[in-house]
Amino acid sequence: MNKMILTAMTVSLLCSSISVCAKRKLTIEQMFELADKNSKQIKSFTIAYDESLQNIKVAKNALLPELETSLSVGYLGDVWLADRDFSNGMNAHMPHFGNNFAIEASQVLYAGGAITAAITMAELKSQIAYLDIEANRQDVRFLLVGNYLELYKINNQLKVYDQNIERTKLLLSEMRAKENQGLILPNDIIRYELQLQTLELAVIQLNNSKEIINNQLITILGLSNDEEIEIDHSVTQNMPLINSEEYWQNMAKEISPIIKIAETSVRLSKENERIIKSENLPSLALFAGDKLDGPIIIEVPPINKNLNYWYVGVGIKYKISSIYKTNKKISSARLKTYHSIEDKQFLEDNIQTSVNAAFIRYEESFRVLSTRIKSLELATQNYKVVNQRYLNDLAVLTDMLDASNSMLNADLQVVNARINILFHYYQLRKRVGNL
Repeated sequence: MNKMILTAMTVSLLCSSISVCAKRKLTIEQMFELADKNSKQIKSFTIAYDESLQNIKVAKNALLPELETSLSVGYLGDVWLADRDFSNGMNAHMPHFGNNFAIEASQVLYAGGAITAAITMAELKSQIAYLDIEANRQDVRFLLVGNYLELYKINNQLKVYDQNIERTKLLLSEMRAKENQGLILPNDIIRYELQLQTLELAVIQLNNSKEIINNQLITILGLSNDEEIEIDHSVTQNMPLINSEEYWQNMAKEISPIIKIAETSVRLSKENERIIKSENLPSLALFAGDKLDGPIIIEVPPINKNLNYWYVGVGIKYKISSIYKTNKKISSARLKTYHSIEDKQFLEDNIQTSVNAAFIRYEESFRVLSTRIKSLELATQNYKVVNQRYLNDLAVLTDMLDASNSMLNADLQVVNARINILFHYYQLRKRVGNL
């Protein structure tokens, strides 16, 4: 009795938890919009891009003049005077209050191109950060599409399994009636009871997979835990058209964020070379300042007055050590540039082969659909023939059940083939960077 009460309570709790689960019907495009707004992964890359924009402003600060100021006051002790051999020493009075104020401005006029190269590098890094957002968005969207279409497949599989379970239960009911009449053996019933158990276990596994995928989707989309994603079944009604492989390859060359990141990395390496080469060049700066000191202690005895003076001029600076240090840095930077160029070529080849493979699978998926449709036609014809024979007592119920299951499975394969076309289509768009 206690077990029955516990079972009833468990079923009640499960039903209540299912009832409060809010269903949300989403199209693929609506999922993309939600992911752009709520995905924590995309937000992380967006913050990195905002940071790169701020770094451009920081780099441009080098174009602005430097302005320094200082102010100090202090106590000066009395001085002690002596001969060079430290004899005849004597104390002398010193004005005790000392003050110093200075202000100086400087403006770099020429730095060998280092400043402009640093700004350009910051801008290129910002471009890479933006392209990282695009590349990451492609990854997130493809993950969403994969889970969404997998959820679609699971729903179709559940329908087929539910129908098979109902038919198997009906068959078992009729077989038990015949067993009571002594027309069939118990072993036949056991075989179909095992089949029923296998089907029910498969339903449990499918529902668990559905729950896992739904949880992944709502986490990425930033939805509440009590929401359940409902598939828009119209997604398979309009199949995408097949374009030529050349069309997709050209698109990849134009918009692929991976290729653009590689191209920008090459430019970044070249700008780094410019910065290092600037170490071999002198820097030129304009400066101006004003100072106010007191007392004047360079006189003996000290003069208890303030001394103010200003100055303006042009300064040039050159690192002599760059003659024997910079060339090694330039060689290292040049190798890094060559490395970036090779990486770019490798990525372009990799994109080309991946687009080719995705296009082949995409074309293949249409042929698979055509085959599945033909199989469904044959399974339907077979079902009609077996059904007619069954009505005329020329076939047993198991033949009828097998024919029905074959037709249901063929129908499932047609729907799955349509879903696979969409999957390969979105995979192809992902490869070219247009998802």
